[in-house]
Amino acid sequence: MANDGDLDLNALNDDELVQQMHDDLYDGLKEEIEEGVNILLKRGWTPYDVLTKALVEGMRIVGIDFRDGILFVPEVLLAANAMKAGMFILRPLLAETGAPKVGKMVIGTVKGDIHDIGKNLVSMMMEGAGFEVIDLGINNPVEKYLEAIEEHQPDILGMSALLTTTMPYMKVVIDAMIEKGIRNDYVVLVGGAPLNEAFAQSVGADAYCRDAAVAVETAKQFMSKRQGSALAKK
Repeated sequence: MANDGDLDLNALNDDELVQQMHDDLYDGLKEEIEEGVNILLKRGWTPYDVLTKALVEGMRIVGIDFRDGILFVPEVLLAANAMKAGMFILRPLLAETGAPKVGKMVIGTVKGDIHDIGKNLVSMMMEGAGFEVIDLGINNPVEKYLEAIEEHQPDILGMSALLTTTMPYMKVVIDAMIEKGIRNDYVVLVGGAPLNEAFAQSVGADAYCRDAAVAVETAKQFMSKRQGSALAKK
């Protein structure tokens, strides 16, 4: 069901509207997503249901097609921006209702590197998957990562690099975490064009994520493992 701009979203029933929102997200239609979110809220949907059923599910479809090479970075950025517009409405409402989060992630590009398109995409896709994301931006020294870990107590630390010269800095951060005795408390995911699985292992990361869709899948897998072991301890 493509939205040609003349479609009256109010005239759709809930199931049709959610399906239309998936399509609108896929097409990166920001205003239509804002309108859809507001309509569902007016109809009595909880902010969490709007987030998971309309936005997260829509971004899941985007993520699959991105992973499979059907969608490309510019299209995914448009979809993620549309999702962010919906999140802007939902975020304060979610905070009020204390809605559950999948997990929390601190992410940033490492010191000496100012590339952020890939990192921004991961941030948006992670947020779209229901994670709380603290984005530290670019050019982050080890102190900035450690401060953010202490302040936000995330489940996951994500580091990005696009230059071969800045890649080794990921080990500096991980070594500092080992020194402080906190390495095993966090999942460390790394990504960026010049990286690979072998590099991630060599610096002591938990996993290498080749793109944003893989980052989301990997993060979810680690969270379900963590939650599983937490339940087992109870």
